[in-house]
Amino acid sequence: MNRTRILYAEDEPFLGKVVKESLESRGYEVCMIADGAAVVPTCVDFRPHICLLDVMLPHRDGFSIGQELRQRAPGLPIIYLTAKTQTADLLQGFAAGGNDYFLKPFSLEELVVRIENQLQLAGKGKGQPLVVHLGLFTFYPDRLELHHPDETRKLSHREAQLLQLLTAQSAVPVARQDLLLAIWGYDSFFNSRNLDVYIARLRRYLRHDPAVQILTLKGVGYRVVRP
Repeated sequence: MNRTRILYAEDEPFLGKVVKESLESRGYEVCMIADGAAVVPTCVDFRPHICLLDVMLPHRDGFSIGQELRQRAPGLPIIYLTAKTQTADLLQGFAAGGNDYFLKPFSLEELVVRIENQLQLAGKGKGQPLVVHLGLFTFYPDRLELHHPDETRKLSHREAQLLQLLTAQSAVPVARQDLLLAIWGYDSFFNSRNLDVYIARLRRYLRHDPAVQILTLKGVGYRVVRP
């Protein structure tokens, strides 16, 4: 039986050795890389079932790597490992194609649980998409699709990106400025008006289920309410 292959990008030698050996002791096949520039070429050859990416890597950062991997392999689960704790960093991680965002220092046992959860969602790398349930809707971020019993709507990349950011932590409000930074990279009047347009579109798409709403929290941002 083939072992689950994990591509692990980490430039801290001691941490990398501990994590790699711990995962291998649990039966995973682990390919560890310290150079950010080598991750994508190695991924093509190694064909991992899941990627663990440190955000701060030499020569290329984890977020840009994740974005390219997401384009090349839409169904590949990506977990970012980082010491960055700001909400904007988390949102940037999800915007950069991440399926999960795990803060350092972390428990190896919890890391394994997160890996297994992502593998289960992804069908162990067989192209099964990530699924988000929103009342009567089923949202497939990787496919850019929003399914309803009466219709399937193809979303634009920005629409899917925004909906994924809003639903990543539905119980927690998402600041308007964090969304602007995560999607456009900076806050401006033009981008702010664009965000208004995309929010209005998503609300229109979701109107077929009154139980699913995007609430505006004045002075804060937005929060998704779902059953």
